Amino acid sequence: MTILEADVCVVGAGPGGALLSYLLSKANISTILLERHQDINKEFRGEHLNEEGIAVLKKAGLFAALEKMGILPMKRVEYVDRGKVFKTILPAEGINHTGIHVPQNHLLKVILNKANTFPAFQLKMNAKVVDLAEDMENGGNGVMAIIDDKKTIVRSRLIIAADGRFSTIRKKAEFPVTPIRHGYDLLWAKIPAPLNWEPTVSMALANGSQLALFTQYGQYIQIGWNIKEDSFPALRKGSFQIFINSLIEAFPELEKSVSEHIQSWRDFVLLKVESSKSSTWVKQNVVLLGDAAHTMSPTGAFGLNSSLKDAEVLAEVIAAVLLGKKPLSHLKEYENIRKISVEEIQSEQLKRESSFKDHFTIKTDY
Repeated sequence: MTILEADVCVVGAGPGGALLSYLLSKANISTILLERHQDINKEFRGEHLNEEGIAVLKKAGLFAALEKMGILPMKRVEYVDRGKVFKTILPAEGINHTGIHVPQNHLLKVILNKANTFPAFQLKMNAKVVDLAEDMENGGNGVMAIIDDKKTIVRSRLIIAADGRFSTIRKKAEFPVTPIRHGYDLLWAKIPAPLNWEPTVSMALANGSQLALFTQYGQYIQIGWNIKEDSFPALRKGSFQIFINSLIEAFPELEKSVSEHIQSWRDFVLLKVESSKSSTWVKQNVVLLGDAAHTMSPTGAFGLNSSLKDAEVLAEVIAAVLLGKKPLSHLKEYENIRKISVEEIQSEQLKRESSFKDHFTIKTDY
């Protein structure tokens, strides 16, 4: 049995967990970050930064390096009907974008490269956490993990669950979770952008459902298509071509790229839209972060930005506990600061989802 020790064990090297580990290590708080994948190039679809996320990264001294690595600012948000734009949202005054696409592997590389410069930081890839672990002999606790096929106990004063919507730590620590129903699932597809395609987010109705296009770094377009919850098995039994024709009707300029790259139902990835919230984010020395505390729907691309803000606030609270000698109960301050804001965002997402079709009821003349 291998034994590792640190002040803080962070489970999950997504953007929130990685940023928290960087901020703690920078403050000279020993931190072990565990990631179950073997590399950071895992599939991820919530990759848009808003002003909150950008501000967090700038404050952390990471945004300049991220710009250098490669990002793509959006020029506008458009609402489209049968290939014609009828409503445009431009950047707010003093801002030169309506959101920024950042590939997750760019973001993680920047954060982890910076974190690796601090002696207090350790990253363990291929590390699957299987349970909480109590060290009765030494009066401490931590997590039990399989790291490179070896059973390992990571002893730590604090355990941070940054392991996503299906968090193992949240389950093992028996945090209460309330599911939030949205009534739809999402089909994802990715195609090359046509020549001279401008960086935009485009919204349309197709088959009466929300269809969104997100321009991505590297000259790609990500397609997100809402379908009725649990309807995909039945949908697959119907005509693929009739379905795809409604996409081409909404965005005729994509006909060539769509025809070449979306040729069957297999070219879509189904995302079950399952959001949730935990009534508490802190239990003794275990703390939930990001999706583990508050899974969000894809609407508005808030998830990434909220997890980054969680990490910023939690890093300051942990520093007060471990460096400022605040009691362990002070960890609740993190929840007190973040919980109301996050629940307001989740409420806003539901409101946007229910009112999306309203954008198309009154259209300007083209």
